[in-house]
Amino acid sequence: MDKGAIVTGGSRGIGAAIVAALDNAGYRVLTCGRGARPADLPASVHWMSADVSKPADAAALVDYASAELGPLSLLVNNAGVQVEKTIGESTDADWDLVVDINCRGVFNMSRAVLHVMQDHGGSIVNIGSISGNVADPSMALYNASKAFVHGLTRSIAVDHGPQVRCNAISPGWIMTEMATDGFALANDPERAMRDAIARHPVGRMGKPEDIANAVLWLASDQSHYVNGACITVDGGMTAASPLNPGLF
Repeated sequence: MDKGAIVTGGSRGIGAAIVAALDNAGYRVLTCGRGARPADLPASVHWMSADVSKPADAAALVDYASAELGPLSLLVNNAGVQVEKTIGESTDADWDLVVDINCRGVFNMSRAVLHVMQDHGGSIVNIGSISGNVADPSMALYNASKAFVHGLTRSIAVDHGPQVRCNAISPGWIMTEMATDGFALANDPERAMRDAIARHPVGRMGKPEDIANAVLWLASDQSHYVNGACITVDGGMTAASPLNPGLF
C-alpha cells in the first residue's frame, strides 16, 4: 500500500492507537503534537511538532505529507483537549484553548488537506464524541466543541463529495487519560466507574483500539457509500435507558 495518512494528536491515547493501526495496515503515516517526538513512536512513523490551531502549521503538515508519504489519501483529525468546567466557571483562556484545538484545528487541517485531496480523492475522519450529542456535566466547552466537529463533518461531506468522503466517529467512554480526568470529577470516582461500566451493554469500557478499528473501516473501500455520517462507538451506552441496569 502506498497511501499517505496524517493523524493529528498521535502521541498518546486514541491517537496513538490510530497511528499504530494505520502503520500496521501499510499506510505511510505522519503524526504530530505540540511537544517533542514520543520515544515509543514506531520508527516507520513520521513526526512533526506542530500546533494544528495555527494555519501555517496545518499547511506545513500537509506539504510535508504530500512530499514524503506519496498520495495523501487520509486525514484523521484526532487532536483534542478538554476543560472540566461549567460554562459559568469557564474563562476566556479556557474558551481559546478548547476552541483553538478542537474546532479551529479541525477546520485548519481539513481546509489544508482538501486542496490536495480534491485532485485525487481521499477520506477525512474526524474524532467527535458522544458529548457532542449528550452533554457531560462540567464539560461545557468540550461538549460544544464536539458538536461543532459533527456539524463541520456533514458540511465537508456535502460540499466536497464525491472526491472526498468525510465522516466522524463519536467515541463513548474510552479509557484514556482524558477519561480518567473526567471520572476524577465525581465525588466517588471508583463508584462512578462501576456505574459507568454497568451502563454499557457490552459489559466493559472502550479501548483506544476500538476507535482505531472504526477508522480503518471508514478509510477503506468497504465504507465507500458512507459519507457525512457520525458513527457512535460507545458499547451501546447512549442506546440504553438511563435506568442503571446493575440495579435490576
